[in-house]
Amino acid sequence: MLQFRFDAESDTGRHRDNNEDAGFAGPYLLCVADGVGGAAAGEVASATTSYVVSARALASPGHDPLRLLAAAAEEAHQQLALGVDADTRRIGMATTLTAILTNGVQTALAHVGDSRAYLLRDGGFTQLTHDHTLVQAMVDAGRLTPAEAAASQLRNVVLQAIDATSTPTPDLLWLDLRPGDRLLLCSDGLSDVLSEAAIAAVLSVPSLRLATRNLVQAALDGGSHDNVTAIVADVVDEPAVVGTGSVLGAGADLANVVDPTAVRRLRSA
Repeated sequence: MLQFRFDAESDTGRHRDNNEDAGFAGPYLLCVADGVGGAAAGEVASATTSYVVSARALASPGHDPLRLLAAAAEEAHQQLALGVDADTRRIGMATTLTAILTNGVQTALAHVGDSRAYLLRDGGFTQLTHDHTLVQAMVDAGRLTPAEAAASQLRNVVLQAIDATSTPTPDLLWLDLRPGDRLLLCSDGLSDVLSEAAIAAVLSVPSLRLATRNLVQAALDGGSHDNVTAIVADVVDEPAVVGTGSVLGAGADLANVVDPTAVRRLRSA
């Protein structure tokens, strides 16, 4: 049965007063949400979204992971809308979401925004997600080179996010994972600072703990001005285990979650 062996870390960073990153890492779900910079209550948006996705996954083991992630993204949007209704100071709150979920046989990815997922397999390194940012759209249109995009002051302008006003349209895709693969999910506080070559080199360290710790430290030492979150996970084929996990960043404080009692078991998925 496919599952993840993981390590995870979220650091407020050296230039921020609070952590607006949130996430969850467990044997069947990996999830990173990054409150959109400059928006109100980013920590509420990220923590609520991460909570909804993880609670939905834990409440519905064995279900179709692609449908479950799509439903969770919509449910997170609904929770953020309720959160704004309850407190208008939260108007404008939004978050990215990158999540990988397996039911032991099938594995799916949901992605909104500019947090990223990478795959290390047999020495090859691949970005699994496509940034929903202004500069990435300009690269796609041939108006910027990747190098120009990386140096642009507009690189953090996100075109899609989970928020309180619009129905999310995440990228949803199946992943063909196999035992021996290694995954990295991270916030842009890491990927904006480290090159793909640097990330791949650190990710290749055999120890999950050292890989995670060294990636976060390298981002901080490299001058990241943002929160830094990294989840490193190895794909394994092992007997089923209980799907608990580790809560990260802003998600560790339930006061940041709009309504921790809102998630209900799905009738079908």
